Amino acid sequence: MKRVLLTGATGYIGSHVAVELTMAGYDVIGVDNFSNSTPKVLGGIEKIIGKRIDFMEVDCTDYAAFEKVFEKYPDIEAAIHFAAYKAVGESVAKPVMYYRNNLDSLVNLIELMTLKGKGANIVFSSSATVYGQPADDELPIRESTPLQPATSPYGRTKQIAEEILQDCVKAYPNLNATALRYFNPIGAHPTAHIGELPNGVPNNLVPFITQTAAGIRECLSVFGNDYNTPDGSCIRDYIYVVDLAKAHVKAVEKMLREGIRWNVFNLGTGKGLSVLELVNAFIKATGVQLNYKIAGRRQGDVEQCWADPAKANRELGWSADTPIEEVLLSAWRWQESLK
Repeated sequence: MKRVLLTGATGYIGSHVAVELTMAGYDVIGVDNFSNSTPKVLGGIEKIIGKRIDFMEVDCTDYAAFEKVFEKYPDIEAAIHFAAYKAVGESVAKPVMYYRNNLDSLVNLIELMTLKGKGANIVFSSSATVYGQPADDELPIRESTPLQPATSPYGRTKQIAEEILQDCVKAYPNLNATALRYFNPIGAHPTAHIGELPNGVPNNLVPFITQTAAGIRECLSVFGNDYNTPDGSCIRDYIYVVDLAKAHVKAVEKMLREGIRWNVFNLGTGKGLSVLELVNAFIKATGVQLNYKIAGRRQGDVEQCWADPAKANRELGWSADTPIEEVLLSAWRWQESLK
């Protein structure tokens, strides 16, 4: 059984990947410092897969603490790196915190994997933010689309992290790396045992929608209705988190099988939805009314962004095709389970 390390394993995407990897027959080692998650997530994973994953509470920026993971599990063959801060607005306000956490954790992982791992295969949790605001004629976004200056320090950490990986792949003959550029992950596991659980005020749209629908928040703010889009609100490519998790399993399989030194995949549905379309799809899927208002534009937001996922469809044998109503219903079931 191949052993895979997950950093940020109790986070939103990490927890869903832990489930899918286990279901696919991998032995998962999770690490997290619970800076944006809770130990309860481990119980949710256990309910789905029927066993506890191996887990160590570790801050990946602490080299000595992180090293202990490799001393305890010397047969790690691959790692999926999720341990990063991810809020665009917070990164604008606290850039140093973002650079320190998001880059130090990756550099430590690369060093430990190349020196101490059984194999040095890293799948990196990247983001569509690396593309910045692409020109209209660059939509949908392909992996070959030129990267624009990032619109936030968060986006810049993803760009720099990809550059670090490319430099290290050239320098270390035993290192292989794949960057998965996510568009907008949403939804929750169909069992409602795990889902998106932000600490404090959510930074992502769907938790804000579900918390407003549940009466936890008074009103949802739609940031901007004067963009150059059909209804004036921003357009994104919303991808079901379970579909996204399955892509990580495919990426690990491909890397272990073929030993590709460096690869990049866009993970999205290939279809853009506006914020207002998503709000209306939620109301339709759940039958729950939603109190929302139009607010001013938010700093760092990109106007429109959706993927061309053809490369991932072709090379990974993967696609994201869960209907949006089903995805939003899973998010609502998760919100309801939190009561």
